Amino acid sequence: MTSQLRIVSDDDNYTQQRVELAASFRWAARMDLHEAVANHFSLAVNEDGTKFLINPNQVHFSQVKASDLVLIDANDPHTMDRPDAPDPTAWGLHGGIHRHCRHARCVMHAHPEYGTVLASLKDSRLPPIDQNSAVFFNRYVIDEHYGGLALSDEGERCAQLLANPAHKTMIMGNHGVMTIGDSVGDAFNRLYYFERAARTYVQALQTGQPLRVLSDEIAEKTASQIEAYPSQDDRHLSEILAILDKEEPEFRT
Repeated sequence: MTSQLRIVSDDDNYTQQRVELAASFRWAARMDLHEAVANHFSLAVNEDGTKFLINPNQVHFSQVKASDLVLIDANDPHTMDRPDAPDPTAWGLHGGIHRHCRHARCVMHAHPEYGTVLASLKDSRLPPIDQNSAVFFNRYVIDEHYGGLALSDEGERCAQLLANPAHKTMIMGNHGVMTIGDSVGDAFNRLYYFERAARTYVQALQTGQPLRVLSDEIAEKTASQIEAYPSQDDRHLSEILAILDKEEPEFRT
């Protein structure tokens, strides 16, 4: 799950960034990672990370096009007065993170089925019981203090929890999941594999059998190996783009 850090673009309209982010919405819908017209993905486009693209208010992920994405600034106090203002929870949560976490270039918040089940358990830790869950060993943080809809207070608090760049996944207790990354591909790959890992863990619990938990040493070794694996996230996104170009080419418009 490695990636090249992408910060700025010579294209004032951020065409490639829009296309990649739009593709992530379309694919999230196919993978059932979304929830109705809720949930939000965002992508920083300037060097300090405060200027970012985000999905329009309450548009289904399967319908998002590149041109639909809203460009806003986390430091603009008048954002919610705009006619194209984002969902208030998107502004509260993503605005807070992009305002304070420069390393969070792409931020993906969703309520996928198994990740949300994990977030609903009293013990929301993800033990390394397989390769996918080992990927997240010592690389996630758990939000233990859900306080209602993700308005400004929630955004500020979550930003503090993600201040450590090593924590690129947040298990949002009583809420859902958030992943951050250096690019769209990086954050989406992480979201995809976290949901796979959570599904395996929840299904393993359902058997009632003892879990085969990896040692800390092997879990860390596995996570480090995956981080060094060549361009897995880029290739994942490239394949998604290729499929969408054939089957839903309007996503680029």
